Amino acid sequence: MARRDAPRRGQDGEDPAQRSRAPSTIGRWFRRLMIWGIGIVLLLGLGITGAVLVTARSLPSYDKLKSSQAGQMIVVRANDGSEIVTLGPSYGKWIPYNRIPQPMKDALVSVEDRRFREHWGVDPVGIIRSVMVRAQSGRWRQGGSTITQQLARNIFLNNSRTFDRKIREAILSLALESKFSKDQILELYLNKVYFGGGAYGVDSAARKFFGHSGEQLSLGEAAIIAGLVKAPSHYSPTADAQAAVDRAKVVLETMVDAGALTPAQAAAVNLNSVHLAAEQGQNSARYFTDWVLPQLDVLVPDNDQPIEVWTTLDPVAQRAATDAITAQVPKGAQGALVSVDRDGAVLAMVGGTDYVTSNYNRATNAVRQPGSAWKLFVYLAALERGYRPEDRVVDEPVTINGWSPRNSGGNYAGQIDVRTAFAYSKNTVAAQLGNEVGFDAVANMARRFGITTPINTMPSMVLGTSDVRVIDMVRAFASVEAKGKLVTPYGIRKVTTTDGEVLYSHRPDPQQQLVPDYVAAEITDLLQTAVNIGTGRAAQIGRPVAGKTGTTSSNKDGWFLGFSSGVTTGVWMGRDDAHPVPGLQGGTAPARAFAAYMRVATAKRPVEQFDTQLKLPEWQLEPDDEALLNNPNDYYYTDENGNTVNGQQGDGLEGGPSGGQGGPQGRTPDDAIPVDQDGLGTGPAAPARQAPRNAPPAASDDLLDRATGRTRQQAPRPVQPGAKPPVRQPADRRAQDWQGY
Repeated sequence: MARRDAPRRGQDGEDPAQRSRAPSTIGRWFRRLMIWGIGIVLLLGLGITGAVLVTARSLPSYDKLKSSQAGQMIVVRANDGSEIVTLGPSYGKWIPYNRIPQPMKDALVSVEDRRFREHWGVDPVGIIRSVMVRAQSGRWRQGGSTITQQLARNIFLNNSRTFDRKIREAILSLALESKFSKDQILELYLNKVYFGGGAYGVDSAARKFFGHSGEQLSLGEAAIIAGLVKAPSHYSPTADAQAAVDRAKVVLETMVDAGALTPAQAAAVNLNSVHLAAEQGQNSARYFTDWVLPQLDVLVPDNDQPIEVWTTLDPVAQRAATDAITAQVPKGAQGALVSVDRDGAVLAMVGGTDYVTSNYNRATNAVRQPGSAWKLFVYLAALERGYRPEDRVVDEPVTINGWSPRNSGGNYAGQIDVRTAFAYSKNTVAAQLGNEVGFDAVANMARRFGITTPINTMPSMVLGTSDVRVIDMVRAFASVEAKGKLVTPYGIRKVTTTDGEVLYSHRPDPQQQLVPDYVAAEITDLLQTAVNIGTGRAAQIGRPVAGKTGTTSSNKDGWFLGFSSGVTTGVWMGRDDAHPVPGLQGGTAPARAFAAYMRVATAKRPVEQFDTQLKLPEWQLEPDDEALLNNPNDYYYTDENGNTVNGQQGDGLEGGPSGGQGGPQGRTPDDAIPVDQDGLGTGPAAPARQAPRNAPPAASDDLLDRATGRTRQQAPRPVQPGAKPPVRQPADRRAQDWQGY
């Protein structure tokens, strides 16, 4: 039987020839992919090579790279030209590679790029290791950037994490490696890398943190500086010394792993014994620079060259302001002070008791209730409406829209004049005046004088229940000192380049009259009286002073604002959490701080009399509680011949618990005059330190009660909104007839 030559089929019926041809088809496709892949890689390689060559040719020379700087340097100067602070990048002396301490080079290479000498600018091994750590930990914990890549980013790029930026960074790194040697790249890096605190480069960092040149770095100091590169703000020795030491220990361990140190050498380093230089420039003047520097964005926009900012700050006045706040602020409280010259130039600014502990500027940012200091606007509105300082008003209980204000101490003086009511900060009189002129008019007056915060128009607003800023209140008082003309505080006189080119120069604002000059003179009269015989007596400095105290409920805030010899100053004290401060009143610590500062600030200025003749009342009231600067038990009494009078002392002067203000247990002899321990007249009964010759004669108890405010209990007198209190009709000087504003 003949053999059949037909091909055999497998058990599955498949032709073996067809089966043998299948793998050859897969192989062809595989070979094609390999060829295309190799071609693409070659093209990419040629493209990258071309990009690197082109980039390398366009790179600046080594000398230009050495002179390039990142960021803008700003030197802030006081009004005498002295340097307050230097901000922005600080570049120390350039240190050549062979003079950089070897521990510094070893520490930086070990912790930032151990394979620095082995790669061409981009390290594939480092990238793979970074990816593996990412896969194991679930997050990026180890960067793959080389020292060359970091240098390229610092000089030419930004810190964005986009894919495009990473490609450009890699090309720049390869270009740098092709153009410069490893030593040159490391020299550039060590002299340009940012170490925190504005310090760029090893020398700047060494001087900032250790107070000496970068050429003198010890192994411990080098470890601390090398550890800063990863997170300059977190590991800064001046911000957290322990964090810097802990990071330096990691650097030393890394150096041992890299073979740059032996375990014995690392163990011999005592990082806790490294001496840190004292932090410079972190004083109260930084509150001022924090206020003025943001203004540069408006004054000199789109400027990135090094500049010098010439400010209005007076170094002598600034030191005096700092000392005054530090010495007088109650324990646990904060203090703020702003002082301006007559043209608005800020002479001193203190935003808190310690800038290092808290850089929050309470002089310009905090908003607090001003208390009775707000009465400036109440009386300005009344004076503009036609009241005169000598007009009679009635200090008595009143109720306005269901609100019944009370005086400090709960005492009422009956008929007094406007000057006396202001001097002793009578709340009921301020309420009546505000009700008559209109609470909207008071709010408008405050807005006119520069108050920028919201103002409520409830009746209680006359007592300062609207929050204000210290700098705004100072602006208002400065405008009064300027005879009613608008004053705008400013802190920058000029801005120049380091070569002296003037980029900006301050120009005074056009003068704007806020109130007639006679109104400004009359309110100055009232303010001067408040300091001479009223609640602000502690602010006296031996020359004419006009000012006003302010105290809020429960002693949460204490204010004193005033002016003398062309200098206007405002002081605030209180707690940041608005809790009460025992004993804090505007007439105590704030007034004393004002006086301590103003004695220095006005020392070289001529004594200036105000454009108003001071008229003290024919007799004076006892000041309200706000002016009580001494213990009532410190007083005794004498008759007209100077002989001591025997009698009860008690708490009669200021309305203590024994009987109110001169109550039954605190009554003083009719012919007695309060004196201090030196036998000199004190308090409002003797503004010239002696008994007034025209003191009223002895009279009945009822008459004395009404004259001095020692009244029996009285029911509040209802006053309708807008109703006129029973006072003498003031002169007809309506504000609407004057077109000065």
